[in-house]
Amino acid sequence: MQAPNRLLTTVTALLIATPAFAALSKDDVKRLNESATVLSEIRNAPDGIPDSTWAKAECVVVIPGLKKAGFIVGGEFGSGVMSCRHANGWAPPVFMHLTKGSAGLQAGAQSIDLVLLVMNRSGADKLLSNKVTLGADASIAAGPVGRAASAATDAEMTAEMLSYSRAKGLFAGIDLSGGSLAPDDGANSRAYGSNVSARDVALGTATLATPAAAKAFTNALSRDVRATSGVKK
Repeated sequence: MQAPNRLLTTVTALLIATPAFAALSKDDVKRLNESATVLSEIRNAPDGIPDSTWAKAECVVVIPGLKKAGFIVGGEFGSGVMSCRHANGWAPPVFMHLTKGSAGLQAGAQSIDLVLLVMNRSGADKLLSNKVTLGADASIAAGPVGRAASAATDAEMTAEMLSYSRAKGLFAGIDLSGGSLAPDDGANSRAYGSNVSARDVALGTATLATPAAAKAFTNALSRDVRATSGVKK
């Protein structure tokens, strides 16, 4: 009877160790791939994120195709991913979603790609706590642009988050004050299991493998943009 028991124990252990991200939906994978594309394009743009600012960021949030739409009552909504920097690289990405309501006479629709740089641990803690209101619970400012920019601005020195937004390939400002940014519990459960929190994943409290579907995104985080743009080190 010992052999069957040993086999049962081994199978149980393998099931427990099986990556939960095998259950990622098509939309989850699409979100990861689109986030990778947006981040690569914005990092490589000559008027994109300064190298010096990127190097100081603790975490990065990418929301591809943030929808801005409305008629009388409008708002913004979108889904993306977030990863935090560690000594040995970037943590596996966690899924996030952003919503913001607004009122007033308005019509039309627009799609905006958004990158948020989280500049300190305080900002990261707030984003991963459950739900944070941008501009109220966490300070946010438009980030400086120009990859060669080196001088620190007042916003860069004081804001917990810096935002970069792009519409139709051009950088454009967007007011995110009052928006709610929070972990997407459903997607994160599919990726890492329901017993693992977004905070544990992002801050490295839980030791987890990066989903294979996130490879393009982690490559975009780690890539030296100067190597692909002809800028000398």
